[in-house]
Amino acid sequence: MSTVEFNQMLLNNAEYLRPFAITLTRDSENAKDLIQETMFRALANRERYHVGTNIKAWLYTIMRNIFINNYRRNARQQTIFDFSANDYLIDTNQSAVSNDAESILSRKDIEGAIHALPELFRAPFLLYFEGYKYHEIAETLAEPLGTIKSRIHFARKLLKQQISRF
Repeated sequence: MSTVEFNQMLLNNAEYLRPFAITLTRDSENAKDLIQETMFRALANRERYHVGTNIKAWLYTIMRNIFINNYRRNARQQTIFDFSANDYLIDTNQSAVSNDAESILSRKDIEGAIHALPELFRAPFLLYFEGYKYHEIAETLAEPLGTIKSRIHFARKLLKQQISRF
């Protein structure tokens, strides 16, 4: 296939890329950039196109791969490493301000709601809240694993109803 024929096929199928690009990016300017990058990559990799295969599918694949690579690159750029003693990942988009008074009140409300649970639900939930695994809780309380899971589930539901403002 000659270069002119290939370029003509690209131009004939370029109009089909726009709706797909808008679906991926949800922004017309980013969609235009994505289409342009797709066309550039298709021209640069012309020798990889096999004559007789579906050119639209080939272009869609190139576009999808470019979008995924750009998305992953942007996600990596928005996360920074803090090389402190614990090596936490910090998300740079978070800008929360601590309010100690509100957190103390909410903690007291939550603790009160937990201790207001019936003993049947409170005991397994407190163990789960402390970090024990389901099977460890089942062994400690000498109950079947399914029973423990359902009691913790119901405890969560009750807490969600009691603390609806959070």
